[in-house]
Amino acid sequence: MAIPILKNWKNYFTNRDEGLGSSYERIVLNQKLESICHHFKVETILEAPCFGFTGLSGINSAHLARKGCKVSLLDDNEERISMIIDLWEELKIPLEITFSPKFNKIPFEDKSFDFSWNFSALWFVEDLEIFLEELTRATSKVILLCVPNRTGLGYTIQKKIGKEDLKTYLREKNIYPKNIKKIMMNLDWLLIDNKYIDCPPWPDIGMPKEKFLKIFGLSELAGKQRKEPLSIMDYYSGKTPDFPDKMMKYYWFEKNIPAFIKMFWAHHKYFLFIPKGKNEK
Repeated sequence: MAIPILKNWKNYFTNRDEGLGSSYERIVLNQKLESICHHFKVETILEAPCFGFTGLSGINSAHLARKGCKVSLLDDNEERISMIIDLWEELKIPLEITFSPKFNKIPFEDKSFDFSWNFSALWFVEDLEIFLEELTRATSKVILLCVPNRTGLGYTIQKKIGKEDLKTYLREKNIYPKNIKKIMMNLDWLLIDNKYIDCPPWPDIGMPKEKFLKIFGLSELAGKQRKEPLSIMDYYSGKTPDFPDKMMKYYWFEKNIPAFIKMFWAHHKYFLFIPKGKNEK
């Protein structure tokens, strides 16, 4: 969770340097999304809301679009929508993006999408129950909801530092796991998986990860001093084909540490749902 993005999200459209933290997060998330799409034979995707707590806005689903899926996005900021459209046009991949104030209505027919999801975005929804009712109505196969890890060290620190912004701009109750699971259960969706994700060797803190690692004498984990911006857009455009490999150098930590450590260190947690009555093989 990086609370400053509430006010500085526009800056990433001119300075695309997302840093090591968001870059690692994107690659780990891409792997999870691709795995879900392969398993459930996904062709159509809705990301709603598409603005979350990570760097450059509106490109969370770009990897899936590059793999051939048809992607639609929902956002509640018309200026940001225009900027997101420009990003996708730059990558030359098709996109449908729709304005949805307060996210109380998803303007699509029933079961329009195989897969719907969002990342660190549920606290922008005005009414969680209404939103999830709409999301389940529009989705046929699978739903992934990713929320900040509220038991994580980084979340605890940032919540204390940014408590006024949290109260003013966000609805924290929307990311409580018990609220999400209860509503989805009442909507006849079955929770089939929930785990911690995005757990690199640094906490979720509001500073460049290279600086954090240097403080603790771990500069070698961050590699050489960066001179160029670190952005997944360069990977998507073909400029840095080794981008995923560089980020996955840090995955050893997430892969090997036990869940009880992740509970205090991971940046996010996900919940994967399918309609009740569907056979999960």
